[in-house]
Amino acid sequence: MREVAVIGIGITKFGELWDSSFREMGIMAGLAALADAKVSSEEVDAMYVGNMSAGRYIEQEHVAALIADYSGLARDHIPATRVEAAGASGGLAIRQAYLAIASGMHDMVVVGGAEKMTDVGDMESNAIQSSAADQQWESVFGATSPSLHAMIARRHMFQYGTTREQIAQVAVKNHLHGSFNPNAQFQREIDLKTVLRSPPVADPLGLFDCAPNSDGAAAVVLCSLDKARRYAEAPIKILASAQASDTLALHSRADICTFEATRFAARNAYKQANIGPQDIQLAEVHDNFTISEILAIEDLGFFEKGKGGKAVEDGLTKLGGQIAVNTSGGLKARGDPIGATGVAQIVELVTQLRNQAGKRQVPNAKYALAQNVGGTGATAIVHILGVA
Repeated sequence: MREVAVIGIGITKFGELWDSSFREMGIMAGLAALADAKVSSEEVDAMYVGNMSAGRYIEQEHVAALIADYSGLARDHIPATRVEAAGASGGLAIRQAYLAIASGMHDMVVVGGAEKMTDVGDMESNAIQSSAADQQWESVFGATSPSLHAMIARRHMFQYGTTREQIAQVAVKNHLHGSFNPNAQFQREIDLKTVLRSPPVADPLGLFDCAPNSDGAAAVVLCSLDKARRYAEAPIKILASAQASDTLALHSRADICTFEATRFAARNAYKQANIGPQDIQLAEVHDNFTISEILAIEDLGFFEKGKGGKAVEDGLTKLGGQIAVNTSGGLKARGDPIGATGVAQIVELVTQLRNQAGKRQVPNAKYALAQNVGGTGATAIVHILGVA
């Protein structure tokens, strides 16, 4: 297996981008990544596009070919492949590109992720997102993504004594980090009262406990490490790429407060990278709901199970804390255009490892981790990056 590096990154602003179409966002991010890598489109061997549900959001399928066409890559007839794994679509697209290069099949691959979510109303968007749950045993009975995560939050509070205030502190922290990110959907701080007093969505979660509907795109250029050294003196290496699955329905799991797919993917990633959770300085985790970040920092091994809420409350996951979590603002403040999210996580980690993150920079970062989740934990992708 060959070693793989990231040599180019590109991202659009996330938010309600009324003036930008799906294809325009994808092209902007992709061209920015190619320019950052200082490579031409003729050098690209393949493309992977992470996207959950363009067919329902914008009535457009066949999106990989669409992006290849409008970015000028179709003229070279490269293979362009769409990847779907609900909220983990972007992370899985990264992994597919990683495997293609590591295996020797391709030398240079562009990975894009995009979603245009605000062209439909909130009720329809909620229904689309809830299709990532088990339709036969959950959605048909009215369970939605917010209500399923609310059940997880209630169980975590009962089982471990996690408080409503501790859960809300995730949003406070991530909005603080998002205020330093010029591409974030929400670039303003909020206080604890704002979260606790926000309109209820699914008890105990309120509006500020939920990631927003977002438009946006992100892209990266990957290539073999030996080739990467021609383009960058210190390329960012993908030290590990791991994926795991779990049951689609929550009722089939022994413990809904633990995402076993995350635990298994993390275990395999740490083994590949030959490091442990204690070696990670920063992480981008899948905080589609505030409780999701608490589960993530526990399941990834950063904190003991049941102690994640206290860790957030004590400031251990803030910039300057024990481990900086979601320096981009996370899904909560940066935004969550579903197909782009996993790719945007890698963009943030590369920005940090290049020491280019400005006010949100984590000093002397050596190892960084990304966790991307599909549904209520049925799919988990974990990547570990470091300076080559």
